[in-house]
Parts: sequence; structure tokens; C-alpha cells
Amino acid sequence: MNRAQISLLAHAGHPIAAPLDDDSVRLLLDRVLPHVDARVLDLGCGPAEWLLRALAGRPRLRAEGVDVSADALARAREAAHALGVQDRLVLHHEDAADFAPAHTFDVVLSVGATHAFGGLRATLAAARRHLAPGGRVLIGDGFWERAPSPEAEEMLGDLGDLPSVMDTVAAGGWTPVGGHISARRELDAYEWAWTGSLASWALDHPADPDSAQALAAADAHRDEWVRVYRDCFGFVCLVLRPTSG
Repeated sequence: MNRAQISLLAHAGHPIAAPLDDDSVRLLLDRVLPHVDARVLDLGCGPAEWLLRALAGRPRLRAEGVDVSADALARAREAAHALGVQDRLVLHHEDAADFAPAHTFDVVLSVGATHAFGGLRATLAAARRHLAPGGRVLIGDGFWERAPSPEAEEMLGDLGDLPSVMDTVAAGGWTPVGGHISARRELDAYEWAWTGSLASWALDHPADPDSAQALAAADAHRDEWVRVYRDCFGFVCLVLRPTSG
């Protein structure tokens, strides 16, 4: 069982794949999608839950998603057919950092996928390349709510605190016009869903050869969350517009 397969199982109960509840997702989409006929791109879309929710409520919207996981994209196609939005969704199986479309987009999303580009600064630069004049970006990334332990830093990488995130945004030529900082209940609900969905699958399929690995992964993740980063990790989503051309 590879990392992508584990992720799909772990996110079964929380398909948005980020520490936000449904109301927060809806409000962010309303903020970043001011036009009913916008063209939207999700860089690192996974099963494309952000795009599916946007398409379901906006019949003139058109969307494209990019991801390296064939399994996640297959899940997205199934869901798009179930919702009846498959004709307005194009999915690309490739590295989001290498994506080179023939046109630009009114909205670019990248929530929880900055690792695909090597960090927030590079993700914002990629979003700008794909953004049409007057467009908006929705970016979501982790930050340190308080000073992390060395173990937490090693585990989650080179995150900054919230002021550092805002400095990076401003230095890249962006102005926030909306946003959301995940509440503790959203962060905890996400982790319980991640570990619970994966553990439940393992316990429901004891004869599966991947069951033991899935259960061990759920246990390890839960232990890391509780013991290492729960008290210091935060998550912020920002709706951005270019400050200047």
C-alpha cells in the first residue's frame, strides 16, 4: 500500500482533505468565486473535492484539476459522474509543478499542496503563472501557532509562524481579500477523521494483506498528532489578489 492509497482511505470520512469544516469550505469558495462562469484550476487536486463542490453549485463553472495520483483522479472522475458535472471537469495526471496549460484561469486553488512545489513561495509563483488578469487565488498551508519542538519541525518541515506566512504573501506581490484560520475543533476533527477512517478500514478488512500496514499507519499518525504537533500546528487559507501586475 503506497502513500496515495493510504491517503485515499484516510480521507474517506473527510474528503476535503484539509482541516476545514463544510461551512468554512463553502464560505471560502463563495469568496474566491465571484463569477458564476469562472474557469477554475486546482493544483494538487487529489480527488478534486474542492472542484466538485464548486461545480455542483455553479452550473456555468468549468474546472480543471492536476495531480500525480492516478487513484485520486479515478475517484474524482467517479464522483463527477455521480454529480453529473463530468462534462465541466478536466483532470490532468501529471506533476502540478510542471503543468503548462494553453490558457489561464480566473481562479487558482492549491490547498494543502504546497509540498508539490517546494513551499508556499513557489506555490504562489506557480499560481500567478496560471492566473488570468483580475483573477483570485485560494491558498491553504500550515503554520506554527506556537514554537514547535525539534521533533515537530523535523516531521512537518520548514513552516513559519502566521506573520511569516503573511510576509511571504506580501513579498510575492499578493493582497489578502479573505481568509480563514482553522479552529481547534476543525484541526482535531480532521485528525480524528484521518486516523479513524484508516483504522476502521483496516479493522473492517482483517483478511486484506494491507490491513496490518493501514492500522499501523493510523496508529503512528495518531501518536504523532497527539504527542508531537497537536499543540503547535495551525492551518490558514487565504483568498488573494495580485497587488499589481
